[in-house]
Amino acid sequence: MNAPDRSSTPALLKHASSRWGTETAICDHQDRPAAHLTWNELHSLVRTFAAALLRHGVTHGDRVAIWAPNTYHWIVSALGSQYIGAVVVPISTRYTANEASDIISRSQAKALVVVGNFLGADRLGDLLALADSRATSLHRVRLIVQIPYNHPVTNGRVLTWHDFLDQATSALLADAEAASDTVVPEDISDILFTSGTTGRSKGVLASHRQSVEVGRLWGEVATLDNSDRHLILSPFFHTFGYKAGFLACMHYGTTMVPWSVFDPEEVIGLVEAERISVLTGAPTIFQSLLDHPALAGRNIDSLRVAVTGATTVPVTLVERMQTELTFDTVLTAYGLTETCGYVTSTRVGDAPETVATTCGRPVDGMEVKLSPDGELLVRGRLVMHGYLDDPAATATAIDKDGWLHTGDIASIDAQGNIAITDRLKDMYITGGFNVYPAEVEQVIARIPGVTGCAVIGAADDRLGEVGHAFITVREGTSLSGNAVTEQCSAVLAKFKVPRRVTIVDELPRNASGKIDKVELRARVGHHRVDNSVV
Repeated sequence: MNAPDRSSTPALLKHASSRWGTETAICDHQDRPAAHLTWNELHSLVRTFAAALLRHGVTHGDRVAIWAPNTYHWIVSALGSQYIGAVVVPISTRYTANEASDIISRSQAKALVVVGNFLGADRLGDLLALADSRATSLHRVRLIVQIPYNHPVTNGRVLTWHDFLDQATSALLADAEAASDTVVPEDISDILFTSGTTGRSKGVLASHRQSVEVGRLWGEVATLDNSDRHLILSPFFHTFGYKAGFLACMHYGTTMVPWSVFDPEEVIGLVEAERISVLTGAPTIFQSLLDHPALAGRNIDSLRVAVTGATTVPVTLVERMQTELTFDTVLTAYGLTETCGYVTSTRVGDAPETVATTCGRPVDGMEVKLSPDGELLVRGRLVMHGYLDDPAATATAIDKDGWLHTGDIASIDAQGNIAITDRLKDMYITGGFNVYPAEVEQVIARIPGVTGCAVIGAADDRLGEVGHAFITVREGTSLSGNAVTEQCSAVLAKFKVPRRVTIVDELPRNASGKIDKVELRARVGHHRVDNSVV
């Protein structure tokens, strides 16, 4: 018997619908009433979304941006776009309208699926106001669809979710089904934007073959099956929630339970009520659950597999996850956006010390080695096709032999386990999200009176690392930490805003005149800190 075709997301969805048809694919308790979709119903809804896109002239190769939280609408939007060969462009819900507008512009998105109010901000309203206030690329977007999360925006340019789906006719549904058969494995499936040390974001091109392969590999390592229920807290705009999240579930018939905003008490209640067996996220997620009083007396013995990483994982945390949160298996992994989020992983049966202190061994199809200066180089079928419209950056990242230069310093033990020990770049990770200091420094440098600045990652018990800004100011300038964070908050996502600000007389420099961030890291806590922003 031939193996089922799962080499593209349309093929994967058809396989899932054929195999698990009337079983539950998605339970979304954020919808009112809660949305329960079988695999057949998910397939039908995806096809309807795809048909409605065709109604607006969105076809193979066009880009569809999604700026929305984890709800079933995100899954339908992504799979529906890819069903006709369109390319998905996820946008972080932590981004401001300025940041989102930049990605929409550079990706030349023809359609936008967007949320209204979320995390205290009106995403769609802010974007429309930005478009009205100055010339932006939003006029190139043919279609704007608002998902029904909080109140709708009244604007002639915006279609509600249900009005949009109602535009799918029988003829368009047939066209969408025909288009799905033309999607091939090497077609680009998505463009995920990441930042570089220059602060300039880069769009990473990944194919259908790579995206679905990540889901298969991740699910295989995590031992997913049809009986599992996966509470997906990791955001869909990130590979962890998207490719290791719902795409993985589609391979194994695992029920998806999307969730947008982490609240320990809500999550504990959801685990108990929905009998969640798979949970993923940064270490701070699990630490928060363990420390919350609502955990006492709750029946959470359904928990089976946890995957964490992105920052240091204490051995004691792994042990507590296994005993107090009842996980049979705790895994850690390592990846980059440039590798579809996956390079190495620990395996079932690894000791807590291995899980906590390493990122495991390479997954099938990936190779690793160390450069003479200790930089981790990776090669294999998950390495990106390149950066969007940036061949120079692509050539810098991937050498002539196909090795991707990660910028991470690593060690490899006798068993082949990778441990990330430092970074060639200055990037740090706060709560599981990458922050690139150069981008933050550019914003601070524009504040009146600032003569110099440097941002580093400083250790934080809850988030792993937080931004610590060292600033020099012009004589006679009065600048508070709150003023700095307010200016940053106006243009940067919240997780990028420094939590600590230190005013110094001068910034240390090395022999070549560059700011010595090694010295700054050694100094943390030894200068006057404006505690009003800590």
